[in-house]
Amino acid sequence: MPYVISFFDAPGVLERKRQIRQIHVEYVAANAHRIIASGGYFPDDDDFPNGGLIILDVETREKAVNYIENDPFFLNGIFKTYTINRWKKFVFDHQRVPA
Repeated sequence: MPYVISFFDAPGVLERKRQIRQIHVEYVAANAHRIIASGGYFPDDDDFPNGGLIILDVETREKAVNYIENDPFFLNGIFKTYTINRWKKFVFDHQRVPA
């Protein structure tokens, strides 16, 4: 069952985030086999993300928690809180998904 993980950056972490962004990108790439979709949230007035969303294909909530809490951004305090919700496709890639 896929899980949606959503998170936002803590205040005042932009410079630290820029410094470790490549490590985060490598972590995400190394886990691409488990990721249905992943991307950043962007403020209206900037082109650098301030949070993000991941749809992770894992069997349990525990595995979703393990994924996010081992992300270098979490480990380095870029984001400290997140939400995790089970997710089921209804419309995907502009198409209604059969039940």
